Amino acid sequence: MRLSHAWSRAAVGFDDDNLVSCAGLAPVMGLAERAGLSELIAARVSIKTSRVKSAAVNPAGKITSIVAGMAAGANSIDDLDVIRSGGMGRLFGGVYACTTLGQFLREFTHGHTRQLASVATAHLVNLVEHADLLPGIGSRAFVDIDSLLRPVFGHAKQGASFGHTKIASRQVLRLGLSPLATTISTADGAPVIAGIRLRAGKAGSGRGAPSMVTEAVNTARAAAATGEVLVRGDSAYGNHAVVGACIKAGARFSFVLTKNPAVDQAIAGIADDAWAPVRYPGAVIDPDTGELISDAEVAEVGFTAFASTDRPVTARLIVRRVRDRAKTDELFPVWRYHPFFTDNTEPTADADITHRAHAIIETTFADLIDGPLAHLPSGRFAANAAWAICAAITHNLLRAAGTLAGGKHAVARGATLRTRIVNVPARLARPARRTVLHLPAHWPWAKPWKTLWDKVFNTGATPPTPT
Repeated sequence: MRLSHAWSRAAVGFDDDNLVSCAGLAPVMGLAERAGLSELIAARVSIKTSRVKSAAVNPAGKITSIVAGMAAGANSIDDLDVIRSGGMGRLFGGVYACTTLGQFLREFTHGHTRQLASVATAHLVNLVEHADLLPGIGSRAFVDIDSLLRPVFGHAKQGASFGHTKIASRQVLRLGLSPLATTISTADGAPVIAGIRLRAGKAGSGRGAPSMVTEAVNTARAAAATGEVLVRGDSAYGNHAVVGACIKAGARFSFVLTKNPAVDQAIAGIADDAWAPVRYPGAVIDPDTGELISDAEVAEVGFTAFASTDRPVTARLIVRRVRDRAKTDELFPVWRYHPFFTDNTEPTADADITHRAHAIIETTFADLIDGPLAHLPSGRFAANAAWAICAAITHNLLRAAGTLAGGKHAVARGATLRTRIVNVPARLARPARRTVLHLPAHWPWAKPWKTLWDKVFNTGATPPTPT
């Protein structure tokens, strides 16, 4: 593919007010409004005192502008100006400049971020109802919890501190802030963010987890999770407080346990003939023997965890063991053991597969890191907390838009949805007083784009009542 010689000498100018670079924002933000985003913000977010008189005016218009910019790919406050280019002012009303939006974010306090968090929760519930998000949630839902560390840059970042993170499979210390997030997913539906809470970079992974789990389970119930809810997490959350929160909320649990003498003794008591091979999805079978090439095996034993506390819990201790390939020259097999504690009622091997699917939360983190949480842009901690919640609203909105577009878009990455659905160029026209969007001919994803448009604007359905 080469550029024509004639065009290499062409004059260029950024002067067309009838062009928009992200026409897909029209159905995406239309979906946000049908799910009651502006009404929820107006009813729940109220900044009564502000440092700058006009900074707190119209929070609904400003937050929706931030969400629109994030949906178009903005990962900093300056990037939010993408929504002001070309004909965006004609396509949307109330488009704000990035400086105004940054000033608005700096007015946030902890109380205001909690207000915005309630908006994100209620909007997710409305999206589930309106866009058939999370198919199968009525039979079984999964709540996953984990944290990540996002870098900050500059000398004045409130709350920034050095925390542990993994880069290229190595533990390193990194200056940043640590969001704690919960997701909801189903067997057939991609994960959406139930809640996100910003913490200092050095905060322990489990800090604030019990209340986050309770809120996530309640959100899943509000989103029609009438069946079983299973909460999953790694060893940072395998403690009596988090497990107790699951039991109190009426959910099942599945958490990795940190090894201690009691856990080691329970593992040692498992009989040799109790171990059974586990068949993971996509496992490779040896064509000569017909057996799995993987040497992973699982077994279980009854176990009472947290016996030293006033809230002991008795449930299943399921252990997966894998041959230690670094010690293949030993006279007898050397195993590495990975225990987790659960009250899941599935058979042992199935419970292990279900627990390991907790890694699905990493796909959500990958979307956030490749989008609005590439870094945290403000110097104020509360502003960054509000930014993270807006990122969660955007993630859920794109997930709902992909579900309405249908096909593989229902489980597509955020970057894929931005490329195929959101960042589509278009020309605004008004022939015979009709409004027309002229999009590129032969657009490879024109059919799902048009499907999304029709479902958002041409169904004649009324928006769901904000909860």
